[in-house]
Amino acid sequence: MTDRPIGEVEILGAPTEEASGSGVSWERFGLPIFVLFALMGSWEGIVRFLEIPGYILPPPTAIIRAFVSGFLTGAFIPDLAVTAFQAVFGFLIGSFIGLSLGVIIVLFPTMERIIYPYVVALQTVPKVALAPLLVVWFGFGMTSKVIVVALVSLFPVLVNVIAGLRSVDQERLDLLGALSATRWQIFWYLRFPNSLPYFFAGLNTAVVLSVIGAIVGEFVGATQGIGFRILQANYNLDIAGAFALFMVLSLLGLTLHGTLKFIERRTVFWTATQTTH
Repeated sequence: MTDRPIGEVEILGAPTEEASGSGVSWERFGLPIFVLFALMGSWEGIVRFLEIPGYILPPPTAIIRAFVSGFLTGAFIPDLAVTAFQAVFGFLIGSFIGLSLGVIIVLFPTMERIIYPYVVALQTVPKVALAPLLVVWFGFGMTSKVIVVALVSLFPVLVNVIAGLRSVDQERLDLLGALSATRWQIFWYLRFPNSLPYFFAGLNTAVVLSVIGAIVGEFVGATQGIGFRILQANYNLDIAGAFALFMVLSLLGLTLHGTLKFIERRTVFWTATQTTH
């Protein structure tokens, strides 16, 4: 007989906290890194074995050299700063407009029939086709790119805000109505907090699209920015440099997305608590 309190049950084979933590670390960090190195190694081997010219498909080693050289020489930094500013500024403007329109549409249902069809019609217009017109109107500077980014970011935020504000339980609305709550009290204490997870879902989509919008604007007409540098690299058949710029854009998108997820965890903290249970 072992000295064990009555009611204590020993679970054979149950994973320890240390083992569970190591498993999570492997799935979260180790496995993606392993897959990345496997893909890069396969890519390098295929290019070397088939002797594919660098102006068609450069090996990963050439792309990494161009990437490191671009930052060490400082060639990437000014253009990255321009693209990042355009993406963030346009994202903030588009998100604010989307949030405002979503609130107006939900609080004043008549406005949905007035505003929403025009927003949908504007969203269906390809931004690649709209960007040249914006360049003609606002020039080759940042203004035209910021407007393109704002138009790209607006719709995902608008749709999610409307869905979030309308997803409130009817019982809660009836309760606040029975307590003689005003429309703005219902919005501020019930609808708006309930819509925050939806709002951040729209923001997470819009922040990635904002980088794409900035590049589309720079492709059409620009004198600086990552998109402008990508066009120059393509014209010069510097495909390794173009791939290095793609890596810069990917890191920019991951940074913006990670920053937004950090803000979401601090703002909508109750969703994380519900997920863990």
